[in-house]
Amino acid sequence: MDLIKTVLIAILVFGFLIFIHELGHYLFARIFKVTITEFSIGMGPKLVKYDSKKTGIRYAISAIPFGGYVAMVGEDGESDDPNAFNKKPCWQRLIITVAGATVNILAGVIAIIILASIINIGGTTVAGFPDTEYEISSADSGLMEGDEIIKVDGKRVSILDELSYEIMRKGHEPINITVLRDGKEITLENVVFPTDEEQGQIFGMMDFQVYAIEKNFIKVIGYSLSKSVLIVRMCWESIADLITGRYTLAAVSGPVGISEVIGTAANQGATSLLSIVSLISINLGVMNLLPLPALDGGRTVMILGEMITRKKIPANVEATINAVGLALLLGLSAIIMVKDIFGLFT
Repeated sequence: MDLIKTVLIAILVFGFLIFIHELGHYLFARIFKVTITEFSIGMGPKLVKYDSKKTGIRYAISAIPFGGYVAMVGEDGESDDPNAFNKKPCWQRLIITVAGATVNILAGVIAIIILASIINIGGTTVAGFPDTEYEISSADSGLMEGDEIIKVDGKRVSILDELSYEIMRKGHEPINITVLRDGKEITLENVVFPTDEEQGQIFGMMDFQVYAIEKNFIKVIGYSLSKSVLIVRMCWESIADLITGRYTLAAVSGPVGISEVIGTAANQGATSLLSIVSLISINLGVMNLLPLPALDGGRTVMILGEMITRKKIPANVEATINAVGLALLLGLSAIIMVKDIFGLFT
């Protein structure tokens, strides 16, 4: 029963995020009067379809929920249709291309604002050091209750999420912590935090509690924007860590692994689920803007190149680049999916 619940919730979450992504493309394509042939949520065989007599657009829900598309005339080749995608000015094509990812990011920000309005949000002032199983405590390095932490290893922090992330990322070795103590700025050098190891990676562990921020409208918005920027940064830094080898492919999850996380969050309550959905939505937007073929970011790079050079990449060349990129992405997705499935049974 839990498995069925997890699958249904995951399908709803992915379906919603894909829908708003494709809706972003769709709405701006309609605004700029691009000829659209189909708007599908999901991939593969059509489960439900409707052909609009007014617009000629086919609206469909397809069998595979992890995907979707807006099919525009002239999107992947030349067309004589005066309203084809390839006939539109560069700036219109650019807006249509980035609209999907932008909507996902905005949706994530809105979800965080809602979440921040109904839960306690943590600041960076140390509230105490609870008894733990850790043999090492940052208090032994001079950190004290009442200290307001403003920098971790030179990186400014203003909310709990930033603080915990910096300690997790850099606290596997001694780091400098800058605090406000009795109105004075003090730098504590070589603060040692407890560590933990997961999938061969060593992470710093935050071993203290912090006071909640007293909320008002301005602080809720400020917190939400700070957390949203942090999520974007976390996404980019995770990609960099994969490239440099700090993280391995074992740390990457696809739809199966993400579905498991969604199911766990749903069992913990609505706020946990909303938190995960906001994280996935922003990450989906950021990943789609990566400058890789077959992603929105790859097409964005090509359009920007056209705007700079005043020369358009031949349609057959662009189609070949996107086809190769899509094949590589599908291959990588298949590998990650197999890894996630095996992970369910280990």
